[in-house]
Amino acid sequence: MSTATSLHGSASATSKPRRDEVIKVAAASFVGTYIEWYDYFIFGAAAALIFPKLIFAGMPPAVATIVSLGTIGVTFITRPVGAVIFGHFGDTLGRKNMLVLSLMIMGAATFLIGLLPTYQSIGVASPILLITIRLLQGVAVGGEWGGATTMIIEYAPENRRGLFGTFVQLGNVTGLLTSTAAFALASSLNETAFMTWGWRVPFLVSVVLLAVGMFIRLRLQEPPAFRRLLEAKKSVALPVAKVLQQYPKEIVVVFAMRLSETVLGYLIMGWLLAYITGKLGLPRQIGLTGLILATASGVITFPLFGWLSDIWGRRPVYLFGCVGACVFAFPMLWMVDSGSTLGIWLAMIIGYGTVLAAQYALEPAYYAELFDTDVRYTGVSLGAQLASIAGGFTPAIAAIFVAWGGGATWPVALFLFIASALTTLGVLAAGETFKRDIVQARQDNS
Repeated sequence: MSTATSLHGSASATSKPRRDEVIKVAAASFVGTYIEWYDYFIFGAAAALIFPKLIFAGMPPAVATIVSLGTIGVTFITRPVGAVIFGHFGDTLGRKNMLVLSLMIMGAATFLIGLLPTYQSIGVASPILLITIRLLQGVAVGGEWGGATTMIIEYAPENRRGLFGTFVQLGNVTGLLTSTAAFALASSLNETAFMTWGWRVPFLVSVVLLAVGMFIRLRLQEPPAFRRLLEAKKSVALPVAKVLQQYPKEIVVVFAMRLSETVLGYLIMGWLLAYITGKLGLPRQIGLTGLILATASGVITFPLFGWLSDIWGRRPVYLFGCVGACVFAFPMLWMVDSGSTLGIWLAMIIGYGTVLAAQYALEPAYYAELFDTDVRYTGVSLGAQLASIAGGFTPAIAAIFVAWGGGATWPVALFLFIASALTTLGVLAAGETFKRDIVQARQDNS
């Protein structure tokens, strides 16, 4: 079909991707998640340390902290909307253009937050603008991860999908590492400089990351499996309708499978920073250093767990992670409450680099293998982003639980335990997928 050829390159849709194509797609999938998590951490750190004083200054301090932490979760309200919108066009028109658009919106929103006037300057318009930017950003993020996941899994060698899928998730590690370092560097300024302009710098430099990401993604081609779908004129007119009609179990399963890692992840990357500096009264550098160590461990463990899932299967590795999260839920909070620097660091490293990593690293391959080519972008995006709502509000929920518990953290540990138990049930229901042929879609057999 000439139109598909002109739009998506001259390579045959049935040909095997070249090694350089796979590497290029891996880099493109990595960069979007990198920017997403770079933004998440600098925003999460600012929401814990800066925004209560500068953006929500008209509220009592305790309320301002809870509301500010709540803005971390605001994007998760619109993420499912983004999943449907970007998934629809990604499954009908192509993965590439949607990945470019989502990246552009994400990066622009991060840059604009760095320019945001304070409450002292424009009053209540300041928090309104912040929330508006975050809602728009949520739409873009809702389509970003599913698109990057779909692209890399459709390009990856069949026996290495678990390993190649970790390139998407490594964006989390490196995004957090560089953003933590950037925020730690900015926070080393004297208090006046940091609160006046220093906190803005990590947001503003994201424009460089955006430029690099756009350059990489504009050079991509569509995956062979999707090109074949277009050439055969077998794309679905309304992917979300087909997903809801034919894949309801898969959506519920993906939703359940994400609960453990998303709750655990946002506890470590969001709430703990506020808790360590606020309730425990420890220097913010302890939490920031702990997060650097935790995410650095993920550079090793993410690819390791992805590789193991290509050998042993997705389910046993994923179960190790979610059952491990159940077991570690209460000990992790006990270690943090000890006030010991070493205890805090070990809690963050084990929580992130082991029990979270065994789940998070496998998500791209595991979820993509549950859906067929014609609805994969929509299915992966929708299931994952519905679950992310719980994760996004985790820092605010944890703060409320601690206030309700009179300063005790056991309700937070129980929250994590329940989420991880539900994930365990989801993994058991998902079955094993690592040998599934994702190129032969169901419509080919109809």
